[in-house]
Amino acid sequence: MIDAKGVRAVVTDIEGTTSSIRFVREVLFPYARDRLARFVAAHRDSVASLLAEVRAMEGREGLDEAAVCGVMRRWIDEDRKATPLKALQGMIWREGYESGELTADVYDDTAPALRAWRDRGLRLFVYSSGSVEAQKLLFGHSAAGDLNPLFEGYFDTLVGAKAEAASYARIAAAIGLPPTEILFLSDAPSEIAAARAAGLQAIRVVRDGPCVAGEVASFDEISVI
Repeated sequence: MIDAKGVRAVVTDIEGTTSSIRFVREVLFPYARDRLARFVAAHRDSVASLLAEVRAMEGREGLDEAAVCGVMRRWIDEDRKATPLKALQGMIWREGYESGELTADVYDDTAPALRAWRDRGLRLFVYSSGSVEAQKLLFGHSAAGDLNPLFEGYFDTLVGAKAEAASYARIAAAIGLPPTEILFLSDAPSEIAAARAAGLQAIRVVRDGPCVAGEVASFDEISVI
């Protein structure tokens, strides 16, 4: 058991923390990849600005629609944290969730812990490389029910990269609490280090594999005091 003292807000990562990496990598990513070109063709007007961002990021303004879709499929394979890709994935996943084709995976301890923390008056937030849209869809269509009412806010890569301390400073400022009163949970060592560098309390969650001192295997092992 690890004690987190003086915490008034909890910010949690998603992939590998509240939800399995398998679900994200083996279900969500292929789902979006397989439907990307068809979705773009069916929603050209609404996604035009996103395609323009992809062209600009590649430095190739002349790419046609098929080529841009090819770039985004490559980015999916590379797990690129590109904002226009994440936005488009969120749109595709929305269709999947709303049709019932997708139901989001969450670890068994996730929902009970979040509800217990919220009942104790803690403010809950999400920070993920997936878009805010994708975050809300995942928690709104989880196997544990709609978890969105538990969260006060969501942060994505628009606030900054997850391995940069400045991103966590911006989150603390947006939440309106001293960094020391915010607990960040993630499976990624680089993110834990960045959060701590910004003054946040941070605990690494190791869902698969052995834990070392200061790490936990589940939210049940965290005592917020």
